[in-house]
Amino acid sequence: MSDTSFPDLVLPDLVMPPDGRQSETARGIQRGALRYLGARGLMGVPEFCLASGRRADIAALDMRGEVWVIEIKSSVIDFRTDRKWAEYRQHCDRLFFAVGPDFPLDILPEDTGILVADPFGAGLMREAPHHPMAGATRRALTLRFARAAAGRLMGLMDPEALRGVAL
Repeated sequence: MSDTSFPDLVLPDLVMPPDGRQSETARGIQRGALRYLGARGLMGVPEFCLASGRRADIAALDMRGEVWVIEIKSSVIDFRTDRKWAEYRQHCDRLFFAVGPDFPLDILPEDTGILVADPFGAGLMREAPHHPMAGATRRALTLRFARAAAGRLMGLMDPEALRGVAL
């Protein structure tokens, strides 16, 4: 068995409903970025709440436990008016922007990775620098990630099961 296959894992046809906060463009970028991550063996959780209270557009975990945060920018105005992404560095090993095909890449910070995405996939335009988190931060974030992912799956399978439970 390879590191990225799970032959004993069979999921029912469950689909997360859109949360309604993203534009159609942002949802397409999110879908393509998640497909990119999955094809590379990373598991992504959209709209992931960090310990700081900020919500990352996507947090992803690889087989070694490395954490990526992907910040989706659907337009230049979105990028220029939202500076909270700088706070995400302390919650990940690699920070990426995911943008659409028409986004001007030269305005994105040079010390971040870049994914160009559409609803069907994404391409890596620039690798993100590695800045490892402290061990305690990684452990806490990994636990938060596992609980969020498992809780979302439980909620899809049985919405009543999680009434009043904090994830």
